[in-house]
Amino acid sequence: MFSGIIADIGTIASAENRNGGLRLSVSTKALGMEDVQLGDSIAVNGVCLTVVKKDGNTFTVDVSRETLSCTVGLAAQGAHVNLEKALRLADRLGGHLVSGHVDGVGEVLSFVDLEESWTLTVRAPHALAKYIAVKGSITINGVSLTVNEVNGAMFNVNLIPHTLLATTLKELRAGTKVNLEIDLIARYVERMMQAERDGLK
Repeated sequence: MFSGIIADIGTIASAENRNGGLRLSVSTKALGMEDVQLGDSIAVNGVCLTVVKKDGNTFTVDVSRETLSCTVGLAAQGAHVNLEKALRLADRLGGHLVSGHVDGVGEVLSFVDLEESWTLTVRAPHALAKYIAVKGSITINGVSLTVNEVNGAMFNVNLIPHTLLATTLKELRAGTKVNLEIDLIARYVERMMQAERDGLK
């Protein structure tokens, strides 16, 4: 599990094709690799990936063909990516509970400078719209954010200067695709309601 609070902006140092999947090497300056072991999970742009090798401040992960088919932002050498190590039980939950399993890919519609902050408008896949609620949580490229407004499948979030400084969201433009993960609680509530409708006890 993760919190959606980004620890560092990394760079994809290499992206090697492996039978339709990828082996990525990601370099980091501030993530803190001293306590990272092989097999540990690191969220890369909101995608939970397993460390298979590490060398100083660079770690290597394998990305399956299936993961590549339902995410964005993992295939380009030189691309900047949001990084977060998995939570420990004693860690503070500064954002919200994030699984690192991307639910869908959204599209940035606008990114407006309001001087003291920025408004980001994203169109989510239609199937995810029912899970997105005003004042609820959503993860965009691994960043925990609060939804300010919802209009059908479109939603707005407000970004303060610190969020832009500490994440890759400052690089977004209209038309950019982004990884979305809905609030975990919303999905469980929907499943329980569906089970009742289906007569499951």
